[in-house]
Amino acid sequence: MGPPGSRGSTSSARGSLQHLLLFLLFVGPFNCFASYSRATELFYSLNEGLPAGVLIGSLARDLRLPMASGQRPTVPQPPLSFTLASRGLGGQYVRLDNRSGELHTSALEIDREALCVESGGATVFGEAESTSSSSSSSSSLSSESCLLLLDVLVLPQEYFRLVKVKIAIRDVNDNAPRFPVPHIHLSVPENAPVNTRLAIEHPALDPDVGTNGVQTYRLRDNYGVFTLDVEENESGERTPYLIVMGALDRETREEYVTVIIAEDGGTPPLVGSATLTVGISDINDNCPQFSDSQLNVTLYGNSSLGTHVATVHAEDLDLGSNAEITYSYSQKVPQLSRDLFHLDETTGAITLSSKIDGDAPRLHRLIILGNGPGCIPAVITVLVTIIKVMMRPPEVVPRFIANEVEGVVYLKELEPINTPIAFFTIKDPDEKYKVNCYLDGDGPFRLSPYKPYNNEYLLETTKPLDYETQQLYEISVVAWNSEGFNVNKIIKIQVLDDNDNSPVFSQQLIELSIEENNVPNAFLTKLHATDADSGERGEVSYFLGPDAPSYFSLDKTTGVLTVATQLDREEKEKYRYTVKAVDSGFPPRESIATVTITVLDKNDNSPRFINKDFSFFVPENFPGFGEIGVISVTDADAGQNGWVALSVLNGSDIFVIDTGKGVLRAKVSLDREQQSSYVLWIEAVDGGDPALSSTAKITILLLDINDNPPLVLFPQSNMSYLLVLPSTLPGSPITEVYAVDKDTGMNAVIAYSIIGRRGPRPESFRIDPKTGNITLEESLMQNDYGLYRLLVKVSDHGYPEPLHSTVMVNLFVNDTVSNESYIESLLRKEPDINIEEKQPQISIEPTHQKMESASCMPTLVALSIISLGSIALVTGMGIYICLRKGKKHHRADENMEVQIPLNGRINLHMLEKKPMEISNI
Repeated sequence: MGPPGSRGSTSSARGSLQHLLLFLLFVGPFNCFASYSRATELFYSLNEGLPAGVLIGSLARDLRLPMASGQRPTVPQPPLSFTLASRGLGGQYVRLDNRSGELHTSALEIDREALCVESGGATVFGEAESTSSSSSSSSSLSSESCLLLLDVLVLPQEYFRLVKVKIAIRDVNDNAPRFPVPHIHLSVPENAPVNTRLAIEHPALDPDVGTNGVQTYRLRDNYGVFTLDVEENESGERTPYLIVMGALDRETREEYVTVIIAEDGGTPPLVGSATLTVGISDINDNCPQFSDSQLNVTLYGNSSLGTHVATVHAEDLDLGSNAEITYSYSQKVPQLSRDLFHLDETTGAITLSSKIDGDAPRLHRLIILGNGPGCIPAVITVLVTIIKVMMRPPEVVPRFIANEVEGVVYLKELEPINTPIAFFTIKDPDEKYKVNCYLDGDGPFRLSPYKPYNNEYLLETTKPLDYETQQLYEISVVAWNSEGFNVNKIIKIQVLDDNDNSPVFSQQLIELSIEENNVPNAFLTKLHATDADSGERGEVSYFLGPDAPSYFSLDKTTGVLTVATQLDREEKEKYRYTVKAVDSGFPPRESIATVTITVLDKNDNSPRFINKDFSFFVPENFPGFGEIGVISVTDADAGQNGWVALSVLNGSDIFVIDTGKGVLRAKVSLDREQQSSYVLWIEAVDGGDPALSSTAKITILLLDINDNPPLVLFPQSNMSYLLVLPSTLPGSPITEVYAVDKDTGMNAVIAYSIIGRRGPRPESFRIDPKTGNITLEESLMQNDYGLYRLLVKVSDHGYPEPLHSTVMVNLFVNDTVSNESYIESLLRKEPDINIEEKQPQISIEPTHQKMESASCMPTLVALSIISLGSIALVTGMGIYICLRKGKKHHRADENMEVQIPLNGRINLHMLEKKPMEISNI
C-alpha cells in the first residue's frame, strides 16, 4: 500500500478516466453518424472521342485522402477501396482503379452527339477543382451541359463517403455540316425588287454545338444578282436567306444553278454543300410584236375560193397564258374587205372567202391587230392588190378510181403495174382555147390521154409501189391553155403497207459461249430481228426451233435466250439449233437463224485412273529404269484443265514415273529376297486452277528367279564328324544334311545326293534325296571300321540352271574314339574322292503309282487259288509289300505338292531341325 496522498490521487485519476469513458460513449454514436453522412461532389471535363486509358482524375488526390497526402501514418491503416455504386450508362465509358481511385477512359469511345442527343448544345469546361459544396459546384454548370454522372463509394468505414462525380463532355469539331436534301429549289418572280429576301427552307445541320456548329453560308457563284444572309432566332438556330441584288428577266435567263456551302466554326472548319437552283417565274411583262409593219400581197381576180392570201404572225416572249395571241381586224377595215377575206383568229391565216366580182376594189387595206392579255395590240397592215384577169383559167376535174379521202389517195404496196388511180377531165371555161395537161412530180405514175375521148386523162402506176422505200407521194396535174394561163391540181398518194417483208436477223449465225456449271436461267444473248413492215406487221416474236433442247428458253417478246439448267461440257460441248423470228402479219412471215453454243471448260473433274488398284508382276533383278508398267489415267476436262501430271507419293527414292506416258520405272534393280513386294501410291494432279487430284494404289510383286544356291545349315563344318557304332542296325538314321534356299517355288525345292564317297565300304550309307537324312544300308562288319567321308551335293530345281552347294559329311565307325587327334589329322587331309555325276531324282508328277497297291489284289487271289497251303505265307508277304509301297508313294505324293508364292521371304530363323539320336563325339 502506498501513502495516503498517492491513494487519493489514484482515486481522482480513476474518476477522471470514468468520466472520459462516459463522454466517449455519449459522443461516439453521433461521431459515427456524422462520418456516414459525409458526401462530396467532384467535377471533371474531357473532350469526346479520346482513346482508352486517358486519365480523367484521381479521386484520392482530389479528396485529399491520406494515401494521396504522402505522409506515412503513425498507426497502420487499412487500404482504401473505391467502387462504383452502380454500373449505369456512365460506368460504360470510364474505368475506375479500385486501389488508387484513378478514373480513366474505357475502350468504349465517348461520342458527345450520340450520348447527349437531347441536349441542345454543350458548355466547354476547364479542369474543375474538387469541392464538397454541391451548391457552389452546381452554379458552374450550364443547362446545356453534357454530363456523365457517377456514384463512387470510398471504403473502409474510417474514410467512408459517397462521392458524386460529374464529368462534362466537351464537344470537338468531328462533324461536318450536312444539308438534309442534295438539291434545293427556289422560285423568284422576274419582277422581284432588289433586296427581296427568300428563306432557304432546308438549312444545313451540324450535330456539333457552339462554334463547332454551322456559322456561315456562301454561294459558289452569285451571278452578280444574288447574295446570302444568315438570321439567328432566339433558340440559336441559323437560317440562310437568299437576297436579290439585281434586276431579273426571265426572257434573258430563266434559271440559275449554283452551289450553297455551309461552314462551321471549328479549327480547321468543316464544310457541306448542296445544289441550289433558282428558277425565275414569268410575269406578263411582254406584249405581242409583229416583225414587219406592212405586208404586200398580189391576188388574181380569177382566184378560186379558199385561195391562201397571206399569214400574219406576232411573237410574245412570255410563257403560257401570258404568251397567248389572237388576231382580229381593226375597226377601220371596211365590211366589204371583211367579207372578201377571212382571217383566222388563232393562226393569222388570210384566205379568199368569196368570189371576186369585176367591180370589186383592186386594193384592199387590211389592218390586223395582234392581241395579248393586258397588252396594247400590235398592228400590221396587209395590202392586197387584185389583178383583173380577162379570161378564166382551165379547169381540172378529178374522178378518183382508187380510195380517196380528203384529197389523199390510198394505194396498197405491191399493186400491179398500170393500176388506175383517177380520171381527169380538162376543160376551158371560155371554150376558146386549146388546153393541154401534164404530170408534175416524182414517182412511178403516168398521166396519159384516154382514147377515144377528148380532154380525158388517166392517172395510173408504172411499177409496183414499195411502202418501205417511200410512203407518200405528192404530184400535180397541170393544165394550161394557149394563152399561157395554167392551173394545177395537187394530189397526195399514200402508200399502204402490206406484209411483204420477213423479219431479218442481225446475224444468220449466232455464235455464243458459256462456262459450264452455269447458274440456272443464265443469260446467253438477246436476239434481234427487224421487220421493215409497219404496225403489227412489223412486230416480231421469237421462237425456238424444233431441234432446240428443252432446257433452253427464248422470251417471245424480248428475244432473251437463257438456259434453265447447268451445262456440263463433259456431257456435251457444242449445241446447234435454230431460232425463228415471226411477224404478226397475215399470213405471218418468218426467218430462221442458227445458234451455236460452245460450253467452255471449267476444272470440275478430277483425274481418273482406269483402275483404283494396279498390280504388276516383275521378275527380280529387273534392270534399273526398265518399264514396270503403264499407269493409265484420264481427265474429262479439256486443255490445261485436262493435262495430268503423275507423281509417286511414297517410295520416290526407288521408283519414278513418266508424267507424259505414265510409265512406272525402278531406279535400281530389285531383289525379291530383300523385299518381295512394294505398295506405292500414285497421285494424278491436273493443270486447273485450283488443281484437282486423285490417287491410285500400285502393288508391285517381284517374281523369283533362281539367283540363290541352297545354304547348308547342318553340318556347320566340313571338319565335324560323328561316331557310328558298329552295332547300328541297317535302316537306322545316322545324321542329316539340312539346307534352305532363299528363293521360292521350284527354285527353292532342294534335292540331296552323295556325289563322292571314301571309306572302307562307302556304299554302306545312303541319303534321302528329299529330306537329306543319311541312313545305314548294310550291317557293319569288323573290316568296315574307320573314317567315312561323304561329299553331299545340295541342289535346287531352278530354271533355267539349277544351283547347288556341297558339304562334307564325316562318319567314324568304331566302338569308341581312342585318339581324337588322329581323327582330326585325317580330316585335315584333302580327301581323294571321285565325283559321281549322277543327278538325284525327285518325282514331282502326280501320283499314278497308287494303282500298284490295287494291282496286288489280283495276285493275292490267284496265289490263294493255286496253293491253299502257302496262302497264309504269300498273303502275308504280299500285304506287307503292298502296304509298304502304298505308304511310300502316298508320302511322296504329299511332299511333291509344292506351293510357289509370289511374294514371300524365307525366315531362316524359323526353320526347325529335328534332333538326331546319334552319339556325337
